[in-house]
Amino acid sequence: MTFLDKINETAAFLKDKGIQTPEFGLILGSGLGELAEEIENPVVVDYAEIPNWGRSTVVGHAGKLVYGELAGRKVLALQGRFHFYEGNPLEVVTFPVRVMKVLGCEGVIVTNAAGGIGFGPGTLMLSQTISI
Repeated sequence: MTFLDKINETAAFLKDKGIQTPEFGLILGSGLGELAEEIENPVVVDYAEIPNWGRSTVVGHAGKLVYGELAGRKVLALQGRFHFYEGNPLEVVTFPVRVMKVLGCEGVIVTNAAGGIGFGPGTLMLSQTISI
């Protein structure tokens, strides 16, 4: 199975779960995972159920995908992610964003704990914008 086949298989699985054309994705790191609890009419899928999906091992990452409405917008939120520093290959680290694109996401917001570089809690910073 090719990498693209895996992406399409995963997207089809999520569509079968009721996930339809999210407007944007949220990758919620440490400290903001609880934001997914604000999503209305949620469809919640444990990472362990999703074919070809990685496993989140960092403390504070719930390892759940949550789809629904947040502030009137269709969102697909990831409670936790897979890090390169955990030994994951880049194909695993980037896989969720590729699946988000196939599902229809037009943008992604990624959050993280950046206190180690001098930013305090709640500080917004822009590191890089990319189009998916």
